[in-house]
Order: sequence, then C-alpha cells, then structure tokens
Amino acid sequence: MPSESGELLRYEIYDIHPHVIATDTVKYPRAPLGGHQSDWSRERPVSYAGMIAAQDAAGVQKAALVQASTCYGHDNTYVAEAVAAHPERFTGIFSCDILAPDATAVMAHWMSKGLTGMRLFTTGSTMPGQQDWLDNEQTFPAWRLAEERNLPVCLQMTAKGIPQLVNVLTRFPRLRVILDHLARPVQEDGPPYKGADSLWSLAKYPGVFLKVTERNFTGAKVGKATPETFFAKCVAEFGSGRMAWGSNYPASEQPLSELVKLAQEGLAFLPLKDREAIFSGTAKTLYPALVG
Repeated sequence: MPSESGELLRYEIYDIHPHVIATDTVKYPRAPLGGHQSDWSRERPVSYAGMIAAQDAAGVQKAALVQASTCYGHDNTYVAEAVAAHPERFTGIFSCDILAPDATAVMAHWMSKGLTGMRLFTTGSTMPGQQDWLDNEQTFPAWRLAEERNLPVCLQMTAKGIPQLVNVLTRFPRLRVILDHLARPVQEDGPPYKGADSLWSLAKYPGVFLKVTERNFTGAKVGKATPETFFAKCVAEFGSGRMAWGSNYPASEQPLSELVKLAQEGLAFLPLKDREAIFSGTAKTLYPALVG
C-alpha cells in the first residue's frame, strides 16, 4: 500500500460493511425485508469463502459481516455460520425486528451465536422511504438491552429519521449507534455543507459513529463537494475515532480492491493517525471480537 511518496502505509484495513450471500437457496432460503430481494444479492452473491478471497486480494485483514436484510430478512443463519467458521477473520452483525414482543430473546439468541452487533433496516432498495418506528415505545426493551450489553447498533436510515434517533439517544444515553452511509446526507451543496446540518447535530452525542462507504466517497465528488472539504468536516465534527470505513461489497458493484482504493484516495489528505482510526482503529473499538 504505497503512499504518494512511495513509503509503505502500515495501517491495517478492517471492513465494517460487507455482505455475504450463500449460493444454496434451499439451506438458506431468501426472505427479504419488503418482500422483494435486492438485485445485487441475486445477481452478484459472494459467499463467505469468496469474501475471504476478495479481502486477501484487496488487503483487507478482517471484517464485521453485515446481515443482508434485503436477501435474508431477520434470518441471520448464514452470517452466524461464517463467523463460526472463520472467527479469526469475521465478526457478525445481525438483523432483528425490535418491534416484536420477543425481540430481546431473539437478540440474546444471535449474540449467543457469536454475533457482536445489530443492524436495523429502516430504508433501502426494497423498502423505500423512511420507516417511523425507531422511537416507538415497543422498541424500548431492545434499545435497553443494546445499551446494557454495549451492543453497537447499525442504522440503515435517512436524515428524515434523525429526530426519532435523537429521542432514542435521549432516553438511552449510553447507546452506541453507527450511521450506515452517514445516514445518506446531502453533500453536493459543498462547504460548509448546510444541507447536512441534521447529521452534524448528532456530533454532540458521544455514542454516534459514522460509517463511511462508497456512496459517500462518490457523493463527495458531486456538485460543489470535494473529498477534502467533506471528510475534513466529518473529522472536525465527530473525530476520526468515531468514523469507520465500510465497503458495502458486493452491494456496491466495484470489486473490493477498487472500493479500498476509492476510500484510500478519498482520505489520502488526512494525517496517518486519522486514516489508521478510520480504516481499523474505530472498528476495533466497536467490535473488540476483531482484535487479536
């Protein structure tokens, strides 16, 4: 991994947002949220063996596998099997219906299988719009358990869900939540990025972390945005210790090696200590199972 000056960069690369899809549809039946399987999971599935091969080629040491909700819904069996088969490479993030009466029992079940994070899917290709249940009182037992167990919660959401998230954070102040794709902020207006004010407003909550993905790197090259100004703003507001890189591979079409390159180029202007945090340090903080 040479830098522009030719010296070797010594930071590790951990990926906190890849997805794995089994080719066996009988053992691992499709049950997508929204009732429609995502095109990417049908057209370009990557097994966990294939993920390891792609990571080896791309220089990615370890990963937190994110449940593919648009393929398997809340059945996290394949992610759990991947983690059990390769605990030296993976930890896993399960999906759960936190509105369900048995939500805490389901959470405990998947945690007992070695999964160390939870993901809530409130918008996406198979579920357009922003769901409005994040702060529903029926979800409180699940939020409370996540807070008590220090379980990081990934949120697939848009900026429209931020007021609901603030209500949750106010009630459960020790929660750690990770905004997938930075909650899809407006970027094209450029500095000072007023269109993303709702995102910057979350910086005062110490448990809010940013997951930076291909969507954000691409968005930082649209309109008046540049990677240097947008990601400098992210670091200034949240600190690199609350930012982590995720590939979104293979939902993002590029090969994993190209997604790594896109991220490295987009963050090349940052001091090495910040890149170390974003590419592996924050991942280790959020998912200690990846350490060692």
